[in-house]
Amino acid sequence: MHALCRCLAAATAATMNNQEKSFEKFLLLWTGELVSAIGSGLTSFGLSVYVFAQTGKASAVALVTLLAFMPSLLLSAPAGVLADRFDRRLMMVLGDSPSAVGVAFILICMLCGEVRLWQICVGVAISSVFSSLLEPAYKATVTDLLSEGQYTKASGLVQAAGSARYLISPVIAGFLLAVSDIKLLLLIDICTFLTTVISTLVVRSGLASRKNEQAKSLIREFKEGWDAVKEKRGVLVLVITASAITFFLGFIQTLSTPMILAFSDSSALGTAVAISASGMLAASVIIGVIQIKSGYVKMLSASLFCSGIFMVAFGLRESIVLICVSGFLFFSMLPFANTSLDFLVRTNIENDLQGRAWGIIGVISQLGYVAAYALSGVLADYVFTPLLLDGGALAGSMGKIFGTGSGRGTGFLIFIAGLLLCVTSVILYNVKSVRKLENRDGTASIAG
Repeated sequence: MHALCRCLAAATAATMNNQEKSFEKFLLLWTGELVSAIGSGLTSFGLSVYVFAQTGKASAVALVTLLAFMPSLLLSAPAGVLADRFDRRLMMVLGDSPSAVGVAFILICMLCGEVRLWQICVGVAISSVFSSLLEPAYKATVTDLLSEGQYTKASGLVQAAGSARYLISPVIAGFLLAVSDIKLLLLIDICTFLTTVISTLVVRSGLASRKNEQAKSLIREFKEGWDAVKEKRGVLVLVITASAITFFLGFIQTLSTPMILAFSDSSALGTAVAISASGMLAASVIIGVIQIKSGYVKMLSASLFCSGIFMVAFGLRESIVLICVSGFLFFSMLPFANTSLDFLVRTNIENDLQGRAWGIIGVISQLGYVAAYALSGVLADYVFTPLLLDGGALAGSMGKIFGTGSGRGTGFLIFIAGLLLCVTSVILYNVKSVRKLENRDGTASIAG
């Protein structure tokens, strides 16, 4: 009996040691992604300010955002298939390194003279094409490295790294733009790709490569990923609902820059973005420290409802203080929603299908962003802004609430999107198939 206990203790200790080493590898990988996120944030912030300063149009900012996003989205499903067929760490390297080419193209155009809008669009599209290889491979690698008990902690850290582009990057970009110009931001972004590649290669060297059947066609593996998503009705409903959610979130993401720049400057914009994003960082740290074990559906619905309320406040007035406070609270809700979605989906899909499934999930859930990027700028510039200009059709009614001016149409759009997000969260909570993804005690069921 004592010998058996010693064996069990030794096995437990070995398992815990392996889990600690795996988490250390994850932290190394995460550090590389953190540096890359900061660099990407510099470029994103700089280009938004630059394009709006050159054109004065929210639709131009939205166009650049759309072209930076859509290629990556459309290619994410086949990239997910490739993440299951080939070495996931190698896929991350191949996705991260060439994406610097697009940023370098924009930088070269600027060095040759004043860059045009179409050149910026080409550059961000090139970068987006290669970046599509990264996300499914990264998400699947997290599953490879970590145990189920470490998922929520890892999710919090991943979101913290993602928030760096909104928290750290705007502060750095605002300072650098005051002493230099956007070309320096692009150069720094290009250099950050090297850190990501090195950390990924180090993790890859200590991890066994995945061996998968090469005989399967991409179409068949794509179908397998789709079957994994639709196998449980709750997962499919959750993913489709996520598309509606991203549609509403896309409005605040696209229109916040034109709305703030309409009555303030890039320095105030950087401050507002940084303070707002600190809410995401604070919440991500909390999630990374504590271990959430139950109530994922409730947490998802409640966090989305609160996000909608804070979006309403964000668009209400031309007040930096109100924007910073509501933005902080809005961003603080997103990690809880993302963690809930991530856990409910991840624990209901088999590991061998994760890459394929995440690729398809990325396409479906983020179609809302595409629609928002395509519509928000056009609606703001040509419909809502004229309505709330001095003398506009709504200046005497809604103008008394929102105020009038060139940025009030964008604020009104964000307000409406927030209300619709609140309604969506209530509907989602009452969908039985989604609630069945958790057991009666509130813990998520395990696929397989």
